[in-house]
Amino acid sequence: MSAMSEPDDARSSAEQLGEAARAAPEDDVDRRARLRGHHMRWGWWSLAVFLTLGLVLEALHGFKLGFYLDVHNQTRRHMWTLAHAHGTLLGLVHIAFAASLRAPAREGGVSLTLSSRCLTAAGVLLPGGFLLGGAWFFAGDPGPGILLVPIGGLCLLIAVYGAAVRFGR
Repeated sequence: MSAMSEPDDARSSAEQLGEAARAAPEDDVDRRARLRGHHMRWGWWSLAVFLTLGLVLEALHGFKLGFYLDVHNQTRRHMWTLAHAHGTLLGLVHIAFAASLRAPAREGGVSLTLSSRCLTAAGVLLPGGFLLGGAWFFAGDPGPGILLVPIGGLCLLIAVYGAAVRFGR
């Protein structure tokens, strides 16, 4: 009887492997679709928020408000301009990452999920660090929020490296 059960066991194992192999591409397609939707939403909303911030900064400049334009508030002006610029550019990077998810990916390197999470973290930490660094500053030096910037930069580096390895030719 054991001789009879071995082929059945072998066949069922092969069937299980085949089912797993067929399921993996579908799971990958679903995962990529979820990531694509996440980064498209994040990118477009980032653009909306940080382009609005740019308009607010232009209004502060246009109305010659002292808390923004006075010489001793130069740090605030620089930090908030950097927050606007980084947030806007990272919004575009999110959209580019989402578009890249349609391309075939090579195996190896940083996983797409890790790249996605790092890019999302960078989208919060980089502009957020500049924004907070300019909100509270001391003697011309950015406030403690600026400490988020290098962490966000590292997250961005990991995300971009991961995407370059996966999608670059």
